[in-house]
Amino acid sequence: MRRGIVSAGNWLVDTIKFIRTYPAAGNLVTIEKIESGFGGCAHNVLADLAHLDSGIPLYAGGCVGCDAQGDAIMAAIERMGIDAEGMCRVDAATSYTDVMADMTTGTRTFFHHHGANALFGGEQVEKIKAEAKIFHLGYLLLLKRMDTADEEYGIVAARVLDGLQRRGYLTSVDVVSEEGDRFREVILPCLKYMNYFIVNEIEAGACFGHSLRDAQGEILLDEVEAAACFLLEQGVNDAVVIHFPEGGFGMKASGEKCFEPSFRVAASEIVSSVGAGDAFCAAMLYALHEELPLSRALQIANAAARFNLYNATATDGAPTLKEIEEFLNEKGIK
Repeated sequence: MRRGIVSAGNWLVDTIKFIRTYPAAGNLVTIEKIESGFGGCAHNVLADLAHLDSGIPLYAGGCVGCDAQGDAIMAAIERMGIDAEGMCRVDAATSYTDVMADMTTGTRTFFHHHGANALFGGEQVEKIKAEAKIFHLGYLLLLKRMDTADEEYGIVAARVLDGLQRRGYLTSVDVVSEEGDRFREVILPCLKYMNYFIVNEIEAGACFGHSLRDAQGEILLDEVEAAACFLLEQGVNDAVVIHFPEGGFGMKASGEKCFEPSFRVAASEIVSSVGAGDAFCAAMLYALHEELPLSRALQIANAAARFNLYNATATDGAPTLKEIEEFLNEKGIK
């Protein structure tokens, strides 16, 4: 039986700059403090999975530059005990994102340089030989070679995902929130080659065609369920999971569905929401790998996201599986 999770795609250096308020164009604002760490879908998901300490084999895939930042990422992969044979060193700068974090509102603005991630495509995926159970790819819309048009499949990522399924992987995809028509153009052709699709309500709404919140900003669970149905009808093979600050909703192709509320954290206690979605995703991938019941999977994923909110960087708040189980027990959730 295959065992293990590959997480491949974006690797980058995150620099988070904290400001009191976001300035108007042309104005100056003081940076109160700076924190740096590694980010990107592949890194965040693997780091969170490694912190879980579940014993599941983990494999990394992606491209980093032949520079100091690339060296640091490779060293971090080794420290976490993750197999790095799927990593490629390329002649391009390691990708990075500057994050401006508004300390008053908690909102974040991202400035991204594609760098080495732009070179990650089907050729690099074919070099990943791990006999793992799940192959998680992300973020689509930030992987230039994956996001390129394909005459037969519509988009290169769809061709790559089809190839992965033919090689025996259960595929999972993560995307980046983006406005405009390109979102549907890239994502919709990929759906029928995904086993699992784990997204936030903004991304699910972008696929569905409209917001999953009402005019007052309240989440509409009926619309969340309708969006999950739509994504399954469009081809997602096994399960759709939609997460949002109020909780998580999952639906399987079998018709099984479940909503689990999030664990509330006071706004004054939230240090940053950077990486909370990746924390949810990593815990959900663990639960799917272990074939846990949908309700339990959502509870574990919600708890993982909750731990993440107390730290500034994407993965420093990642809990162990033992810590999650102890937290759920304290909440009376068995």
